Amino acid sequence: MITTSNLSKTYNGVTVLNIENLDIPKGQSFGLVGNNGAGKTTYFSLLLDLIQPSTGHIKNNDVLVNKSEDWKPFTSAFIDETFLIGYLTPEEYFYFIGELRNQTKEQVDTLLAQFEDFFHGEILNKKKYLRDLSKGNQKKAGIVAALIGNPEVIILDEPFANLDPTTQIRLKGIIKDLAQTKGVTVLVSSHDLMHVTDVCERIVVLEKGQIVKDLATNPATLKELEAHFSGTAEV
Repeated sequence: MITTSNLSKTYNGVTVLNIENLDIPKGQSFGLVGNNGAGKTTYFSLLLDLIQPSTGHIKNNDVLVNKSEDWKPFTSAFIDETFLIGYLTPEEYFYFIGELRNQTKEQVDTLLAQFEDFFHGEILNKKKYLRDLSKGNQKKAGIVAALIGNPEVIILDEPFANLDPTTQIRLKGIIKDLAQTKGVTVLVSSHDLMHVTDVCERIVVLEKGQIVKDLATNPATLKELEAHFSGTAEV
């Protein structure tokens, strides 16, 4: 589904990302972890054509993402609050995204109704602009907006940050359902090793822009990741 080849990104002579090969098959729940500056957001930004690669390319369903926009109808993302339109209410924003994705208001409303628990009565019918919501509620709105239009690929950068424990648990259920039940390719970056091992069947560790681990998730994965980041892993 997503193929990365000889990809690099360099700023002022410093290479911040260098991935020779990375293949993410359709329907996989894929986790990307690493310390600050490891290259996680850079990779997602390249995948979404927000920045241009220095070398190499990413293909999304055989579409070169930096040469064509044909990947956009089946791909969605929520990276941060800059993806929102702050002067709209959540409802206005959801309907706007729905129009972009050829969804009627009725179709959008049907989707939103599935996330009443996730919204926890804090998003809809509050007569508030998105810019006036808390960081956590902005994130809730952005994540659900990314689900509008039945995308085949969903990219979420730090989706668990700023969410309360109840919402984190509900979000994990949403991500698992997308990948395991609906066959959506879900890419998640996170600093929270426990959450990412809970929801992702595969986890890649980035370090200084390079892949240092590529793990199929199993009961021992969390301990392996903790050992790696604590510096206690066996050499």
